[in-house]
Amino acid sequence: MKEIKSILSLYNKFKSSNEKAAIAQVVRVEESSYRREGARMLVFESGVFEGGISGGCLEGDALKRSQMAIFKEKPSIVTYDTSKDDENQIGVGLGCNGVIDVLISPITNTSSTIPLLEKCVSSRQSHVLITITACPEDPELLGTTYYFDTKENTIEGGKLDLELKEYLLKDIKSVANTKKSNIYNYQLSEKSVSVFVELIPPQFHLVIYGDNYDVYPMLELAKVMDWEVSLVGNIQKLKKEKLATVKHIISKGDKEEPFIDDRTAIILMAHDFKTDMSNLKLALESEAAYIASLGPKKRFIKMENEFKEQGQPLSKTSLDRIYAPCGLELGANTPEEIATSIFAEILAVFAGKKGGMLRDKAGPIHQRN
Repeated sequence: MKEIKSILSLYNKFKSSNEKAAIAQVVRVEESSYRREGARMLVFESGVFEGGISGGCLEGDALKRSQMAIFKEKPSIVTYDTSKDDENQIGVGLGCNGVIDVLISPITNTSSTIPLLEKCVSSRQSHVLITITACPEDPELLGTTYYFDTKENTIEGGKLDLELKEYLLKDIKSVANTKKSNIYNYQLSEKSVSVFVELIPPQFHLVIYGDNYDVYPMLELAKVMDWEVSLVGNIQKLKKEKLATVKHIISKGDKEEPFIDDRTAIILMAHDFKTDMSNLKLALESEAAYIASLGPKKRFIKMENEFKEQGQPLSKTSLDRIYAPCGLELGANTPEEIATSIFAEILAVFAGKKGGMLRDKAGPIHQRN
């Protein structure tokens, strides 16, 4: 989401100049790649760009090809093979070792790319984009992008082959259920079509219940990650300039409660047992998938026992959402290190990972389609 917002920001900045632009997007990856399907970069004809499609090894060539696409006003697919031990191949020695298809689409008056990306950042919900990445029998379809409305269960963005639409509606449900983008190849009665179905979830939302100096590293990391932040606490204790990036500030004692959904992580860090206990009760009533409580295990055991004494023992479902002690075991000591370990754990939990060392992993780094 951060990359999309940065792309839109630059596009709108240059909009008044009438300078033409194109979007280069990774739509298929075989084996290894620094960036996965969905990575984008916006390129203007002057060479100014935002975003990225690799670790730096492909951007230069993609920039030139994007400028050519702008000139021709025609989309194209470029395949980069960085798996071969060939000194003339782009990306050799940079650790890619994969085959990457990049769709380069010029932004024209009739293209839907920018409006659809703006739609994806306009509301806090999951969005699905459908992009045609190949259709030999009808090349004009290349780069056409549609939007799937998850509420209405409809596909928007122009005329769509009914046979293809039937296939897509079935596979979009699979993408929504697994929460993973995917590539599909269809053999229709009159043509073959390859499609990239991209799931774009809302940005992470971080709710912090705390008002001590150790919230500052949390806010700084959230800014770098472009996470939406809500802060609940005694605001008078905190430095005003440190709260500039906090979207929702709620003073302790207010009746207002932060909005919490299943893309929300909650951190209880009031450093006061009664306050954290009270906030934990509120957190458990929400949809939050991750609830962290700072402090040692014996502190949380005390909390758990108090729930039992109140006749409200924590269920397994509740316990599975609570991380106490919280954070990955990094040997963290300072507030900055502790914040890093907690953020790493949040990423791991939402990705369904354990957070171990990659060198100990038997398979590939990324899950492959």
